[in-house]
Amino acid sequence: MTGADPANPGGNSNDVWAGGSGSASGGDWVITNGQWTITPDATDLSYTILACFSYTTAPSDGAVLLSLDNGTHKVEVQSDGSNTGLKIVGASTATFSDLDLNLSDSASVPIILRLTLAEGGAVKCYRYEIEEDDDANTDYISMTGASGSSRGVKWGNTSGNVKWSAIYYSKFGAFNPKELIPSAFAQDTQVRMGLSVVEHIKSSTKPYLKTQVDDSNIVYAYDISPDNTRTMQPPSIHVYLDNISSPSFEALGGTSVEQRYDVRIFVTTKGTNYENAYMLGLNILGEVFDELYTTTGLSGNTDTIEGYSCELDTRLDNDEIICTHELIISYRRRIKMTRR
Repeated sequence: MTGADPANPGGNSNDVWAGGSGSASGGDWVITNGQWTITPDATDLSYTILACFSYTTAPSDGAVLLSLDNGTHKVEVQSDGSNTGLKIVGASTATFSDLDLNLSDSASVPIILRLTLAEGGAVKCYRYEIEEDDDANTDYISMTGASGSSRGVKWGNTSGNVKWSAIYYSKFGAFNPKELIPSAFAQDTQVRMGLSVVEHIKSSTKPYLKTQVDDSNIVYAYDISPDNTRTMQPPSIHVYLDNISSPSFEALGGTSVEQRYDVRIFVTTKGTNYENAYMLGLNILGEVFDELYTTTGLSGNTDTIEGYSCELDTRLDNDEIICTHELIISYRRRIKMTRR
């Protein structure tokens, strides 16, 4: 639902919402009294809903804004009657506060709220699409859902005046912000390409990767500044995706594109002397290459490895004790960019 009629969401693969009321205004679907519902199939038991909304008038305390029910467990996001707070209600109740739901500040934007319910009843609710704040504190609510009654995914409001700018719903799992991104481009590049390489390396059964490198030290290289890498105990592996390009479209109208990208992998080690650090890093780097070469890029029609290059570190300073080798693997993929 992108601000137009939920009963006619458009796109090429969108489900239709049922019931409810409201009207389109200024790019939003505005509701004063109504809820929209989808009933998932019996085999679909884990859900994610992402809502972008703001208040003109706050709904009354306890008014349900979002609801997920898989038949055995249920969770709701409720108004607390103010413009600054929301309640997440499952087997227990937790709150978000200090929000600006009516956009009273000139710099405020509509909140993005993600609510998930897993098959076993685990609930998570994220605000602003982040998992940690700037101080590395967890910034989402986690709880167990209350007892469910009947399968259903709902959004809307029975009081107040709420501008619903966008609703994204998935019946295929309880996805955190790093697993399912609203932007199809970001999903293809960051999750299906970048973060999937991290997971491939973590799940490897090769001896060095399995026993010598802790999973917590195999990360995507959001921050490879010295201050950050210094907090990790070597050996560590940083994965970084760059040079994304599409030299030519594979179909008229751009429905399919040929996407090329380089995955950079940095392996950092420390040893009793530099030779030991060098060889440890080379063994780890070799296993990374073997793992990715044999488990990724295997589909000649849609996904292939085109080449690789490697830069092996050497000691240039008497005080140098850290060794960092770099591996670059080039991929080419054919993907559809019109999934919306």
